[in-house]
Amino acid sequence: MLKCRTVWKKLAPLARTSSTLCRQNVRKAGLNNGRIPTHVPTAHMSSGLPGGGGDNLKYALLVGAASIGGVAYAYHTMKGDQQRYQARITELSSRSQKAAAKESVTPIQPQPPGEQLLGTIAVGFTPASLKLPSHAPYLLIGGGTASFAAARSIRARDPGAKVLIVTDEPDLPYMRPPLSKELWFSDDPSVTETLRFKQWNGKERSIYFQPSSFYINPEELDSVENGGVAVLTGKKVVHMDVRGNKVKLDDDTEISYDKCLIATGGVPRNLQVIERAGEEVMRRTTLFRKIEDFRSLDKVSRNVKSITIIGGGFLGSELACALGRRSTESDLEVIQMFPEKGNMGKVLPEYLSNWTTEKVKKEGVKIISEALVKSVTCKDDKLEIHLKDGRLVKTDHIVTAVGLEPNVDLANSGGLEVDSDFGGYRVNAELQARSNIWVAGDAACFYDIRLGRRRVEHHDHAVVSGRLAGENMTGASKPYWHQSMFWSDLGPDVGYEAIGIVDSSLPTVGVFAKATAKDTPKAATEESGTGIRSESETEDTATSAVASVTPAPVVENKDDYGKGVIFYLRDKVVVGIILWNVFNRMPVARKIIKDGEEHADLNEVAKLFNIHED
Repeated sequence: MLKCRTVWKKLAPLARTSSTLCRQNVRKAGLNNGRIPTHVPTAHMSSGLPGGGGDNLKYALLVGAASIGGVAYAYHTMKGDQQRYQARITELSSRSQKAAAKESVTPIQPQPPGEQLLGTIAVGFTPASLKLPSHAPYLLIGGGTASFAAARSIRARDPGAKVLIVTDEPDLPYMRPPLSKELWFSDDPSVTETLRFKQWNGKERSIYFQPSSFYINPEELDSVENGGVAVLTGKKVVHMDVRGNKVKLDDDTEISYDKCLIATGGVPRNLQVIERAGEEVMRRTTLFRKIEDFRSLDKVSRNVKSITIIGGGFLGSELACALGRRSTESDLEVIQMFPEKGNMGKVLPEYLSNWTTEKVKKEGVKIISEALVKSVTCKDDKLEIHLKDGRLVKTDHIVTAVGLEPNVDLANSGGLEVDSDFGGYRVNAELQARSNIWVAGDAACFYDIRLGRRRVEHHDHAVVSGRLAGENMTGASKPYWHQSMFWSDLGPDVGYEAIGIVDSSLPTVGVFAKATAKDTPKAATEESGTGIRSESETEDTATSAVASVTPAPVVENKDDYGKGVIFYLRDKVVVGIILWNVFNRMPVARKIIKDGEEHADLNEVAKLFNIHED
């Protein structure tokens, strides 16, 4: 036993080394798995103004094309990950036994770059020999952005707090946005292993929120005097005993808690036609969500001749641009198909969607619009995508970017309510599902004190809701009032930030101006000092937005939409705003929507964003 403890002391530092979107308009897509009401209109954030009724209250975040499939493949992949995990743990255990048999301990040497693969102890896997804590004062289920934000918030309000994060991923908490953005533009050939990237401003950082030294060992959680945050990786919570205040892990371990946060996020949806297509088609299809998905797709892109991305929303367009840029340096064919007429067609007004489509084409992407997938087959070592209008697309690999299914696996055992309209765990304005259970991030369907029942999927919401849940777990009792933003970058030169209800079916008013060199995502990160822009803007406030009473708004359409502001209107009131290559002005947009006033001249309102400055 003494030798085993000695082995663990030498393994522990390495064990802690460095190792987060959505309802769709399924009626228009013509695809539905029967679980989601087809009358839900599409927008990025589920919301509705107080007093509205019917469909006006049913909005949801759009993250891909409007096609909804099951999640069998995602679960299949997770099961495969677990099998590889168990095999790796068996191998590590065997090594320890052999070392003990020789009555000597050989220190594990750091692996050279390129060999610290996902699933090894070097990226945060929890060894099988680890003595798990039987109790955690604060138990956080899920290891993503919301969970990390909650842990940081809990420790800020309760410096001696003992926090345990349980995640089924093998990695320490990390941010997801760079997986489809900056990481693809790295010049480092080992970026898939280092997971370090240069922001558009040239500064380098890691995808992980904190280095391994930030966390304590899980087995030290009971004894540590000043508290801390421990992360239990590679473990899945499979059962909740709400009355007994405890959970069961997939290895039958039970952990009790005083306060619990559910931040389980979601799993990518797949198309039903792909799920029914057979094992070979499934094997050559990527559902993009995690670090391993980034690594896998990066490898695929270097070894095949053609990749087809299904989905015209945020994720699909970002990956299309990233892979398209890479195709200019190789003979890789990149195809993007979606049911809409143009990229982001459910979000952007038609003229801007068309402009964006041309932008994506210039990145080396072949666009196939108004495409509804009928079936997918494998023939002569090629995937054949048959469209409903008779078109046939041949490719080597498919990436589906058609949305996210909130992970509510614990609903049944925990007796927790799942919202029938938006999905996700139903919680109150303080993000509470039960007296000592909170939910944050993608999995939370919460009551917004201004916009009503909502479920939101993006990074800023995960940060803010996680932070709020953490505060409330320590007794703050604060309601959710923050209107989350989201952003998307189509490479380093074109990016936008948005807030509120941004649905292309709403009336819009766009005011544009000539862009300068500073009106790019790259310049924005240089000014804010961070590649995750929402982290820098959520604490800001804005003064009241006042527009002069002048004639009716005029849309200023130009062929080159360098920068500008797009207002989305409902009953003549601004309910959504997109800042197109306009950055660090989100507090102004938030204030306009919060005020909920009718503006006679939106050209004057646009001046509040300083878009006409040189």
